[in-house]
Amino acid sequence: MTALKEFDRLEATGLWRATPEEQRREVIVSLGEATLTIASTRGDILGHWSLAAVNRLNGSAIPAIYHPDGDPGETLELPEGEEVMIAGIDRLLKAIERRRPRPGKLRLVLNLGFAAALAAGAVFWLPDALERYAVTVVPPVKRAEIGRDLFEHMTRVTGTPCRAPDAVRPLDRLAVRLLGPGTEGKVIVVPQGVASSAHLPGGLTLLGRSVVEDHEDPDVAAGYILAEHVRRTASDPLADLLDHAGLVAILTLITTGSLPDDVLSSYAEVLLKSGQTEPKVPDLLAAFARAEVRSTPYAYARDITGETTLPLIEGDPMSGQASRPVLSDADWVRLQGICGA
Repeated sequence: MTALKEFDRLEATGLWRATPEEQRREVIVSLGEATLTIASTRGDILGHWSLAAVNRLNGSAIPAIYHPDGDPGETLELPEGEEVMIAGIDRLLKAIERRRPRPGKLRLVLNLGFAAALAAGAVFWLPDALERYAVTVVPPVKRAEIGRDLFEHMTRVTGTPCRAPDAVRPLDRLAVRLLGPGTEGKVIVVPQGVASSAHLPGGLTLLGRSVVEDHEDPDVAAGYILAEHVRRTASDPLADLLDHAGLVAILTLITTGSLPDDVLSSYAEVLLKSGQTEPKVPDLLAAFARAEVRSTPYAYARDITGETTLPLIEGDPMSGQASRPVLSDADWVRLQGICGA
């Protein structure tokens, strides 16, 4: 029996090939309850295709070309003159398609329903509850994308990142030395707009050019990178951005996965104008200790008298010890020229 009640048996002649490299061969095609059976003209069975996994390649064109789902290289052609079989197969494929679940539509309905529930519940929920939820569900890849988009808005003030060819690898080596494997490209030197350092979502750290150009000791640049790492650990940069963004932007992020450009643009201005919060000294000293970097050069770079940074000088974890070099002398010289003349 066939899947079409008006036919006890439905057969047609077609052309079949198992792979694109093979010649097409004449076959007999039989339509069953749930399968298409492909047999040689001698009656040898060459294949069974589940109707639920059959696709038509060429719309309503003749000859009709079909292939099993996931394998477009195996094809079956039904030529002009086999319209009854073609119509029968197409009827069944349409019926199967109507019964097939629609994950895209389901996701859309769920997203719209979730957005509506959030909008209704916003009257009662505290805004920071939504912010905490958003910070939790945004994946690392999306955080990195938000960080890059935010930096694009900042470049109107900072200018294009400094990337002198022979200084790129030393900068990456510095990032890996301090922040660990996989952080290549995460430290960026900018020619203006950033006095010392800043950090963005996605693990991006910005250094002003003066941090690498005005100091002879690479431990100073290392100190600024470590300080931003401590700040990032103490306060999630995405949460800081969402604090500024507001409820509507948070809902937009949750439902669409992106933040409006005007929000990113205004927050870029805030980052460039606002002063940095000072990390807690114990946390900062612990970061220097883990990285085996001296804190004294960084302390004097922040305050040449050392008066306001005395705890970093007195608590230097590498005091009296040989610290592990941050960069080789050659790499540091190259890095100091990253912004060119």
